[in-house]
Amino acid sequence: MRKLLSLIMVVAMTAALLIGCGGQSAAPAENTTSNETPAATETPAATETPAATETPAATAEGYADGIYFAQDAAFPESGWKSVVTFEVKDGKIVSADWNGANVAGGVDKKTFSSEGNYGMVAKAGAQAEWHEQAAKAEQYLIDNQSFDGINFTDDEGHTDTIAGVSIHVSDFVNLVNEALANGPAGKGPFTDGSYFAEDADFDPSNGWKENVSITVINGYIVAASWNGTSEATDKDKKTYAKDGEYGMVANGGASAEWDVQAATVENFLIQTQDVDAITINAEGKTDAITGATIHVSNFVKLVKEALQ
Repeated sequence: MRKLLSLIMVVAMTAALLIGCGGQSAAPAENTTSNETPAATETPAATETPAATETPAATAEGYADGIYFAQDAAFPESGWKSVVTFEVKDGKIVSADWNGANVAGGVDKKTFSSEGNYGMVAKAGAQAEWHEQAAKAEQYLIDNQSFDGINFTDDEGHTDTIAGVSIHVSDFVNLVNEALANGPAGKGPFTDGSYFAEDADFDPSNGWKENVSITVINGYIVAASWNGTSEATDKDKKTYAKDGEYGMVANGGASAEWDVQAATVENFLIQTQDVDAITINAEGKTDAITGATIHVSNFVKLVKEALQ
């Protein structure tokens, strides 16, 4: 199933890089769910705001020992958010990992790039693939112990300070400084990797077969995608809802469409790191998540199956 997910992400991300997405036909009606567009891919070298913060000052003994961790607060239009992990020993940064997670879940950005799927060299003429350039930025941090004095050449966050790095690095710089300001976070409770679970059959009441894709980095859930497929349409459930064909607002008076509410549920899991915090009532709904009136019991079930 993991191979199937990787294939789906490769096809979707390649299409997004080259031509963008297209529309599709009608699909089954359902009364009880909402969603969001599947992971958009990042056009190599997407724009960002350059780092405005300075590296927090270390003590005379250096930084406090431990594992530091920070991630973007939300997924940008590219579909990829940055995730930073680094370790301090004896007051010095001894290892650093600049990675990414996709809004559709699946493998982390370094794995996606190293497997040849990101395609910065072939598709955008970059001097090196994303994971190779990220490694140079990581080494710069280890060698210099901070980003003090780094020069940004444009508003997109590119720099001429790190040799061999043409990607924008401002998100890496900002997250390192954020992690240092927050102090050691340690590792999360989960095993790093990508996880996937899917319903065994199509739901006879609505025609959808739902699935969940999760990405874990440094033991933390950094991406969670709740989606679905149907034999009645080529569109996934999030796209179907976002295109207005699911009709929860117009037909059922819902506060938001299925894709919007599903994103709220996903974000709750990422923030709490605890699927059991999504308490379920007799109807399969929850009072724990503001803005989510859809049935969430199947999401909880699939998350637990995926993480087992």
